[in-house]
Amino acid sequence: MMAALALILDFVSIKGFWGYGGSVSLAMVPILLMAYRRGLSAGLLTGFIVGSIQMFYGYFVHPVQIFLDYAVAYTVVGFAGVFSISVAASKTRRMVAIIAGVFVGSFLRFTSHFISGVVWFGIYAPEGMNVIFYSIIYNASYMLPVFLLSTVVFILLSNTAPRLLHGK
Repeated sequence: MMAALALILDFVSIKGFWGYGGSVSLAMVPILLMAYRRGLSAGLLTGFIVGSIQMFYGYFVHPVQIFLDYAVAYTVVGFAGVFSISVAASKTRRMVAIIAGVFVGSFLRFTSHFISGVVWFGIYAPEGMNVIFYSIIYNASYMLPVFLLSTVVFILLSNTAPRLLHGK
């Protein structure tokens, strides 16, 4: 159910600025929710399902690239599950766990896109621009807003419905 929600949320996104992939959406929120509520394995599995389905309608250059940009990129978001959120924890402790988990999931997803960008999309870098620098800028231009948006959503959820984030 959460994987389906993530896919739906991915269709409602800002995509116009990035020619070779990348968008700002709430697709990570259901993956993160599974990771926080049910733990690492549930988060990884949900992310893998989302990314695997996205491979069928994603931007394709090479089989390894599509695997990195979709299956791997969304699977690693589930690593947020290493940060458990207890409903009994203080508000500050919940905020730290939320920010740390969303950051880890976002950073790992960014890393997967970054590697793909260096290896397969470096040819699109402007003349004279370092491919690594190009991939960092390109991928950070949408992953930073995704991180911030996901963090804000989870902080709002934590403040209004903390039991929603607490598993078992």
